[in-house]
Amino acid sequence: MKHSRSPRSSLARATLLKLGSRIAVVIALAILGSYLHILSTLRHQSRLQLAEYVSERSHGEQALFVLAEDNHVVVKKALEKRLLASRQEDPGARFDSLFVRLPDGTVRNRLEHFDGTSMPCLFVPRGVPLDDELRRRILAAHDVLAQLGPAFHTRFTDTFITLPEGAHLSYWPERSTYCQDARPTDSLLTQEFFPLTHPENNPQRRTVWSGIYLEPISRTWMTTVSTPLDREGRHVATIGHDVILEELIARTLSENLPGAYNMLVRDDGQVIAHPAMKMGQARDPYNILSAPAQPEASGPVIGSKQEEALLRDIFEQVRNRPPGTHVQELPEHGHYIATARLQGPGWNFITVLPESVVSQPAFLAARYTLALGVLVLLLEMGIMYWVLKMFTRPLLSLAEASRRVATGDFSVELDTSRQDELGQTASAFQHMAREVQRREEELRRANEGLEQRGRELKEVHQQLVLAARQAGMAEVATNVLHNVGNVLNSVYTSAQLARERMQGLRLEHLNRLADMLDANHADLARFLTQDEQGRHVRPFLRKLGENLMEERQGILSLLDDVGRYTEHIDDIVKLQQSYARLPRLREPLRLSELVEDALRINAARLGGQQVKVERQLAPLPPVLADKHKVLMILINLISNARHALDAASVEERRLTVKVDQVAPDRIRIEVSDNGIGIAPELLTRIFQYGFTTRTEGHGFGLHSCALAAQEMGGSLMAHSEGPGRGATFTLELPYEPAP
Repeated sequence: MKHSRSPRSSLARATLLKLGSRIAVVIALAILGSYLHILSTLRHQSRLQLAEYVSERSHGEQALFVLAEDNHVVVKKALEKRLLASRQEDPGARFDSLFVRLPDGTVRNRLEHFDGTSMPCLFVPRGVPLDDELRRRILAAHDVLAQLGPAFHTRFTDTFITLPEGAHLSYWPERSTYCQDARPTDSLLTQEFFPLTHPENNPQRRTVWSGIYLEPISRTWMTTVSTPLDREGRHVATIGHDVILEELIARTLSENLPGAYNMLVRDDGQVIAHPAMKMGQARDPYNILSAPAQPEASGPVIGSKQEEALLRDIFEQVRNRPPGTHVQELPEHGHYIATARLQGPGWNFITVLPESVVSQPAFLAARYTLALGVLVLLLEMGIMYWVLKMFTRPLLSLAEASRRVATGDFSVELDTSRQDELGQTASAFQHMAREVQRREEELRRANEGLEQRGRELKEVHQQLVLAARQAGMAEVATNVLHNVGNVLNSVYTSAQLARERMQGLRLEHLNRLADMLDANHADLARFLTQDEQGRHVRPFLRKLGENLMEERQGILSLLDDVGRYTEHIDDIVKLQQSYARLPRLREPLRLSELVEDALRINAARLGGQQVKVERQLAPLPPVLADKHKVLMILINLISNARHALDAASVEERRLTVKVDQVAPDRIRIEVSDNGIGIAPELLTRIFQYGFTTRTEGHGFGLHSCALAAQEMGGSLMAHSEGPGRGATFTLELPYEPAP
């Protein structure tokens, strides 16, 4: 009993280990492929999301800046119009009613008529001479600010107009005493916003934006937008808005993508917003390019040296990005960078997304997939072990019984209590063993008495049977062998191609890839993205997957061809039963697909002879016909055309197959070649049984094709202009559309 169990258990274990190892390899490859696919998809989606996000954010954040520039267009037009209208006016009386020169030499608003919430204020520093032209410009600026300032105040802190002589008018309700508090020697001409509008600094005379600065009274960070106004080639005024940046900075730092952070940077390196920037008591903005020289007392600082280095690398990457590029990678830090420019100041809105945030879902998915794969593997191995035990025991017992019967021992006992196929097989085997034993005993007793006569009768019987078969089935056998031979060539060719493609698969690289991944499993993300060899893993796996899919598709196609060829061999044999006048079944078929099948069966040899195949296949609807008779005819005609092309040069070998409808009730299939052609006297003989023009031919193909065409109610005809002019075989069949 112990001896009988050992081979069963060893066979089950060996089979289980083989199947388990294969399934484990498949699961490992599936997990790796799934991880790489998910990681690639996440990276692609993250890049798209980043590009879309910064585009939407930039459009939203730049709205205030665009509105400011639009306001300046309105103010500029209004001021130009007012200046033009006041050219002939006498400004003296009205100017003196609104403004007064004080003992300190400055010119300011008359306090008895000044309402800071609805009127703009004026400040002219000491020493500025007031002529009529300057008074007219001051009054024009005063009227425009009084008209438009309240409307703009809903979105902007203030609206002001500064004249090149030093006069400054401002509408700023919250700081209505701004002009009254100014010192006599104060001048706004030296502040950053005004020199930007000088003709030498701004030859295009466009709207410009200053850097950010800390407003000393409110301790809020601002930027100023300025637009120059010229008249008759002379700079006469500068229009401006002060824009408070607190809300913009707060939104930039707080509203971001999960795991990412935002920042605002100017092209000159000035940082407007950064999550690690500590403002403290800073008076000056932080600049990336001059950060090492900035004392902490005057400017903000970034949290750590590493963060400063990262910020500098991000700035350099953004500054050197190609035009039109919105998303970039920073591989040395493992970050993605998305950039969009804000219309107006031209600031860079930057979103930084760490690579770890992108790859984390892929790692989680791979981990869950691995756990599920191990669970499935264990479950599958348990099921397979149980199934193998159920099948290997009776199969091994049956194999042992077969060996004993083969040696002449018919006393076999099998387990016939099972109610499945194995139990039925065991019962049938025992019955067979008893029948064989009984018949062998009967034959032994009969042979003892008829040994001499039996030998002679056996010889005579064999001769009679052979003669009868040869006489009765000669034509059937020749037809079958002729047609089956054609198909078997294609079966052999497809099988050889499939075998060569299987041998050509090089899977040893997978073991080296697995060893490489095991060696770097501790830092797989870095290995896959930064290592010289690791960066080739994804392209290699993608290429390997594509090659395996292509090879599998090719082998499956070849095996499908073998299946069709084998099915056609079976139908060729069954076709010969028509001699018994049994009716054949007709079925719906597309003639174009049937032509492609016939060409595919002959494809190997057509390709070997370098024959050019031309198809002229009309798109006919499905018709009712005997599929395998039509296929047999097409295979024979294409094979004959291929042989006829042997005499033609390689460059001129051409085979044409044409399918069309010649009448409402007739369809026609033509197979033409430009080969050796047919002599006129032979056109009436080529369909006779046994006639052939080839030394290796048998004369059965065209004869059987003509008979098959007639049985389908059609005809097969041949036409040739003579030797060397090629030939055309035409098959006409009744046209009956399939229901």
